[in-house]
Amino acid sequence: MINFKTLTYLNRKIAFFCLSSLLLLNGCHKKDSRNYKTNQSVVEVKILGTLQDGGMPHLGCTKDCCKEFFEKGYSNKRVVSLGVSDNKEKRNYLIEASPDISVQLNDLVNDKLETLNGIFITHAHIGHYSGLIHLGREVAHASKIPLYIMPKMTDFILSNGPWNQLVELQNVELKKLFDEKEQKLTENLKITPIKVPHRDEYSETVGFKIVGPEKAALFIPDIDKWDKWDKSIKELIKQVDYAFIDGTFYDANEINNRDISEIPHPFIIESFQLFNDLNALDKKKIYFIHLNHTNPAIDKESDAYKSIKSKGYNVAELGSVFSL
Repeated sequence: MINFKTLTYLNRKIAFFCLSSLLLLNGCHKKDSRNYKTNQSVVEVKILGTLQDGGMPHLGCTKDCCKEFFEKGYSNKRVVSLGVSDNKEKRNYLIEASPDISVQLNDLVNDKLETLNGIFITHAHIGHYSGLIHLGREVAHASKIPLYIMPKMTDFILSNGPWNQLVELQNVELKKLFDEKEQKLTENLKITPIKVPHRDEYSETVGFKIVGPEKAALFIPDIDKWDKWDKSIKELIKQVDYAFIDGTFYDANEINNRDISEIPHPFIIESFQLFNDLNALDKKKIYFIHLNHTNPAIDKESDAYKSIKSKGYNVAELGSVFSL
């Protein structure tokens, strides 16, 4: 014979189970509708490369910095590049088309070119745009990848092969940028180019301000010297949460076989002096990037790297992710 008290208890348990299941399903539905994982930030910047254009090992280098990589026959170092993703809208952008674009795209979009929504280029020096060649019919034969570039860079692409063939075959679709004109990519993501002084043989040079729903980042991998700019890098650093800036050379001593005036960049030790009066919070925002193969700061055990860290700054690391 059934005990009615027991039945009532069972009914309560069944009702509670059904209600819990409905709430769980409803919660899952809401999570799916957001279109991104709950442990992800809406917008993220990923470091896809940290080195200067020639990479590492560097052609012609006989120094110890490259010896190991030549002996191994491979390198885990990558030329400078950023990935920017709006995880909510599932939009992905590459900043710079470096010679390492194939592995960098794999890191960003799991080698699914159809999920790449655009490429931004800072200027026409080989480490920053030569990877575009892989979008052509000899390799990926991509379809209408939006290419965000400045006016002079646009003219360069259209007037020179093999780059103009990418346009003719509709591998890329040119999107012209203008100095300090914001490009709204999604409701959550905006990118603004900012012109900087550099060796502009073929195009102008820009950095980018990348703005998410909560934070902002500055990306300036190349500039001649900070004092040649009509803007204050210190003020720009104060306006953002992360600053990935030119750290090509630690000092002049590492370049003893080239005329340093031909490849002007702010030495990291010069940046130390300029940024000395920044507060600790602003210094912490700074990540030196675009490191030449000779830069001792590449090695975490070096005095140079330890000096950068002891002064409150950072060195950009491959694979690091920053929430915006």
